[in-house]
Amino acid sequence: MSEWEPSAGIDELRARAALLAEVRAFLLSRSVLEVDTPLLGQFAITDPNIELFEVATPDGTRFLQSSPEYAMKRLLASGSGDIFQLGKVFRSGEYGGRHNPEFVMLEWYRVDWTHYQLMREVAELIAETLRLSTWQIWSLDALLDHFCQISLHDATEFELKVAAESAGIDVVGDLDKLDYLDLLMTHVVEPGIASWGLVFIVDFLEQQAALSRVIERGGNRVAARFETYVRGVELANGYWEESDPDVLEGRFEADNGLRASRGQVVRKIDGRLISASRAGVPDCAGVAVGFDRLLMLAQGRSALSQVIPFSWPLA
Repeated sequence: MSEWEPSAGIDELRARAALLAEVRAFLLSRSVLEVDTPLLGQFAITDPNIELFEVATPDGTRFLQSSPEYAMKRLLASGSGDIFQLGKVFRSGEYGGRHNPEFVMLEWYRVDWTHYQLMREVAELIAETLRLSTWQIWSLDALLDHFCQISLHDATEFELKVAAESAGIDVVGDLDKLDYLDLLMTHVVEPGIASWGLVFIVDFLEQQAALSRVIERGGNRVAARFETYVRGVELANGYWEESDPDVLEGRFEADNGLRASRGQVVRKIDGRLISASRAGVPDCAGVAVGFDRLLMLAQGRSALSQVIPFSWPLA
């Protein structure tokens, strides 16, 4: 391939255009309003696991957004009703077979829905797109018991370390519980469900709530969120959204505490999202879907570069 040629073939470009139209038609037919929020924002997110591209402007540094979430929630607080956005987002340092620093995300919000209701709609979109007829829902606890014979809620860090080493994972030093769980997810659970088709994982630990609310399930406090996999590839991440401004502010401060402990830049909290939450972000559920990964699976490809017109090295 010459340096000027696209990374995706013409057939993939046609398939890409068709899927963009199909996704829009799916949501528009359900009366979800398409919106278009800024790519350049004044604030970065506090999530310690995501870094953004910084852009110098005459008005100071701005950040290429990793998700339209904060801006969309400001629209929700203003009375927009159900909304979706389909467009580019950016994450610095993420490049590989299933990652590209610039990619297309589909994100939508349903007012007065829980994550359980939204999960069904996500299943219907993916099943229609990938020509699937069934799907499964598993709790994270059940999956860890199935593959590793450990309990999500009761396992100690030592037991998680033993489970990781038993699975052939090279563990260097002592990690915390969430790090061990991440290793087991990527090295054991995701490969294990690769032949299961469409799978939803629910009931994550309270510490994994991110921006979802926390609920009681089976005597445990769990994050009201789901992750969606097809053939072991993560496609979507959905929340029953937390809208309490004090809870959100506490989580952002905790993120910054972790950032400081890791030597990362501490990020200024986006006060406009907090203000929108105080004004009244409605009870809602939201989900982000990796459009390029969805297209990759639909086309039977193994790498994002095969379905992106110009992947990162060629951009």
